[in-house]
Amino acid sequence: MDKNKLLDLLRQNARLSNAEIAAMTGETEENVAKGIKALEDEGYIIGYSAIIDEEKADDSGVTAVIELKITPIKDRGFDDLAHTIMDFDEVDSVYLMSGAYDLMVTISGTSLRNVALFVSERLAVLDGVLSTATHFILRRYKEKHHIFNEEKYDDRSMVSP
Repeated sequence: MDKNKLLDLLRQNARLSNAEIAAMTGETEENVAKGIKALEDEGYIIGYSAIIDEEKADDSGVTAVIELKITPIKDRGFDDLAHTIMDFDEVDSVYLMSGAYDLMVTISGTSLRNVALFVSERLAVLDGVLSTATHFILRRYKEKHHIFNEEKYDDRSMVSP
């Protein structure tokens, strides 16, 4: 079973059944099941999640993207602080970035105030954090190839007389 083909199919839709994947790849269901199990055991697949339209599910929650400038620790780089940040329940993801800031953190909260308090009282005060910049997600249009609130619109150019 081609590892990359299987990973691509699961990225697109993790709910595909073994039978559907087998039909798409020409493999047997047994080989598909073995391939998925091997990818899980080897750590290629570390979890499965649903992409939720939060506007429909819960209009009161907020998501923020936080840019962090940090001081790397000698012989450890950014890893120690990244692991400390990962341990907060509010944190959804942590990425090491190139460019103007070092870490990008996404968090979910119940309100703007809740997120602001988390940033000011728990995140910004960590040793090694030099600065933060918080950006609130106002609306999701597309995430992991899935389009939210797709409305039919007329994409023809306007013509004036």
